[in-house]
This record gives sequence, structure tokens and C-alpha cells, in this order.
Amino acid sequence: MAASSYDRALSLVLAHEGGYVDHPDDPGGPTNLGVTLGTLSAVLGRPATRADVKALTPAKVAPIYRARYWDAVRGDDLPAGVDYAVFDFAVNSGPTRAAIALQRLVGVADDGVIGAVTLAAVARTDQRWLINGLCDSRVVFMKSLTKSWPVFGKGWTKRVAGVRTEALAMVKAPVVATATTMARPEGGAPPKAGLVQTGGLLRALKRLWRGKAA
Repeated sequence: MAASSYDRALSLVLAHEGGYVDHPDDPGGPTNLGVTLGTLSAVLGRPATRADVKALTPAKVAPIYRARYWDAVRGDDLPAGVDYAVFDFAVNSGPTRAAIALQRLVGVADDGVIGAVTLAAVARTDQRWLINGLCDSRVVFMKSLTKSWPVFGKGWTKRVAGVRTEALAMVKAPVVATATTMARPEGGAPPKAGLVQTGGLLRALKRLWRGKAA
């Protein structure tokens, strides 16, 4: 995957993240362009202030997103569309959780580190199915956050819907055939590239996530 995909993916992420917020129910605290006070402190190597957070710009946060999220999930090595879906998942819920969701969908060991084995499995799997699976997986996880879901659920759902639409539009692989009831059975192989798999994903994902909180 060409590195230039990062610029497009970042612009979409920043559109969802918005500007400066300091919601009392958000455990991240003061946040600007999606970068929290804690994350900025880690980047700066010192305690960041609210003024530091407010001063962030797209140009300043771009290298933060690349190093901490895009590179962490091997964005440059993922297929178009899948790269954005995994990247946004990582930004929202952490790179490890995003990687585990991807690994469970393609049927490899879910160690939370995307390496050669995971990338090979991704390459063999239908990209549209993966994108739908990742988005459905996100919603399942978010709904499990019982304290935050009532407050942020509507916004999270809208974000994931936007990610799904944009990511699917990025897919370059041709559609060879379609199947509406061929979601991967538990313990079975994921669908191969070239097939659009749409039915039963949510049921399969609920089984995958049940008892496997990362």
C-alpha cells in the first residue's frame, strides 16, 4: 500500500475528531484534533497543558498519528480501504484492539501485532468483507462500554458508519462474485479475496468478541 494513503486517511480521521473539546464524561480529558492531554504529554516528554492542546494544528498532529497509530497497524502494508478502517479503529480504541479485531477476522493468532502472517491472511481475504467486519466489530465493542455508550453512542455510531462508507469506496479489488449468507462460521476460514460477504457478520463477531476482551 502506497504511503500516500496516509494523507487521505488522516484527513478523514481529523474530520471525525474535530477541534478542541473537554467533555466531563470523556476519560481522555482535554482533546484537540483527537490528541488527548495524556498523549501529547507522552509525545512532548513532559506534562502538557491545556494551552498546548489548544495550540495543536493538523500539521503538528500528523506525525503523531503516523507514528502512534498508522505505523503501529502497518497502514502502508494494508490494502486500500482496509488501511483506513484499521487506522480509524486504532485511533478510536487503540492499535492493539484494532489489530486483534483484524486478526480474529482473518483467522490468525490474535497477539495484537500485525506482522507478515497477518498481512498474508489479509491479502487472501475479501477486502469489503474485512471492512464490514471491522466496523461491526467496533460497534459491538463500543456497546460493551456501558458507562460511555449512553453518552457517546450516537456519535460513535455515526463515525463508524462514515468510516464504513469511505473505506468501501477506497477498495480497488474487483468484485468477482457475491454471497449474502456466507459469513465465516466460528472456527472456519474467512472468505477469500474477490467475494463480497455480507450476511451474518454481526453474529459471527459477537461470538468472536464474547469472553475475549483485549
